[in-house]
Parts: sequence; C-alpha cells; structure tokens
Amino acid sequence: MPNAMDASLDESPILVEKRDGYRIVTLNRPARLNAFTIPMHQVLAREIAGAEADKTCRALLITGTGRAFSTGQDLNERVTAAGDVVIPGEALEKYYNPLVLKLRALPFPVVCAVNGIAAGASCNIALGCDILIAARSASFLQPFARLGIIPDAGGTWLLPRLVGQARARGLALLAEPISAETAEQWGLIWKVVDDAALMSEAETLCAHFATQPTYGLAQIKRAFDAAEDNDLSTQLDLERKLQREAGSHPDYAEGVKAFLGKRKPVFTGKR
Repeated sequence: MPNAMDASLDESPILVEKRDGYRIVTLNRPARLNAFTIPMHQVLAREIAGAEADKTCRALLITGTGRAFSTGQDLNERVTAAGDVVIPGEALEKYYNPLVLKLRALPFPVVCAVNGIAAGASCNIALGCDILIAARSASFLQPFARLGIIPDAGGTWLLPRLVGQARARGLALLAEPISAETAEQWGLIWKVVDDAALMSEAETLCAHFATQPTYGLAQIKRAFDAAEDNDLSTQLDLERKLQREAGSHPDYAEGVKAFLGKRKPVFTGKR
C-alpha cells in the first residue's frame, strides 16, 4: 500500500503523460525510491501495451519520480509473513524478463532518463532502453553480489556487450556504484546532462523521434539486436532483408524526395 509520500503525488505507482507523438512513463513510488512491486509491474506492463497499441505514439520516455530512478526490486516482497525469504525466479519469469524483451521489441525508440540512482534490475532495465541519458548526480549500481545472487533483467547479457568483460565483471563482483560521468566514459550510457536539463533533453529527443520515419527506426533496433549474436554473413543477409522492408515503406520514398528537393521531409511515422 502506498505510504503518505507516495499518495501525495498520485495513487498510481506509474504515471503516464501523453504528448504529441510520444508518451512519458514515470515510476512513482518515491518514498521507496521507486522500488518495484508486483502491482507496479502490472500497471507498467499495461501502460507500455497501451503505448504500443496507440498508432500515434512514436517514442516512449521512461523516468522516475523523486531522488531515484529506481532501486530495483522492493525486498519487502521477498519475505513472507512467516519470515521466509522467497527464492528469486518467479518474478523474473512473470514480470522482469517480459518487460526487458518488450522494451527491446517496441516498434519505436525508448528513451530512458535516469534522474537518480539506478540499481539492481532497474539499472538493467534502463540499460536495455535504446537511448539512456542521465542526470549528473545519477549513479549506477549492480548490488546483486551483496545479496549472494546474480545480475538479472538482462544484466549478464547487457553489461559485457556495453563495457566489455573486465568492467562488467568488476561492476557485478564488486557491487560498487559508478557515477553518471564514469558510465558515460565507459560507454554504458549515451550522455550525461545537468540535473536541471535532464527532462528537457529527454523530451527533445522524443519530440525529434516523433517526427522521424518510425518504421525505419524500428528496423534499426532489430538489426542491432540481431548483430549481437550473428556472424558477419548472417548479419549481411539480415541487413538486405530489413533494407528491402524499410525501402518499401512510404517514408523512404519521402526521405529520398525531400533530400533531392532540398526540403525537410514529412514522414508518416506509420508502422
């Protein structure tokens, strides 16, 4: 049940704002540093599905309320009334893993604005977004080793691909936080901005994406995800296939004509 601070902002653990061409989804349990609960997962899944179903939505922005982006799983849900600790696994299967896969598969860009600490599964959810920008005061933490468990929500897949094996193992085994500046230097995130500029920067990105060829951007996402596991020959074949699909979309014809006509393109954004 939300406490007074939660309720003072909104009863829902997830806030949604509809903008012209995109939506903002805000994690909203500030008194618990936006730690995830089952009801929070359920609302988030419903809102993301709603954004995907809305054909006018061409980008998604995810951020947090208060001092944190999110500290991951709310461990209060991991202890039963009898005092037993729940073994992890079921929540990953039902909530975290589908969430990570859905964000990667959405047919438009997903921007994450990390406004404070991003820890645990929530850190890896943020890293799984297409473009991650962070406030200068933000930090990133893989705390799993402190609890005797492993990075989840895609952490063991994402970290070595983003920063290499040496840094990934250091982050996971030492469970020490790194600053937003370090995350940027390591290539863990796209960009660091001043705290006061975080949301304006993130919204500017989404407003830009809302004017772009959405179908082509979705194909870019597909191509990069597949490249992580394909050999060069397989990836070249996939590029040919996706390029034909993107090139058959009206937005490609508009892009070519606008370029040749030296004018700004007007993309339909149809998926």
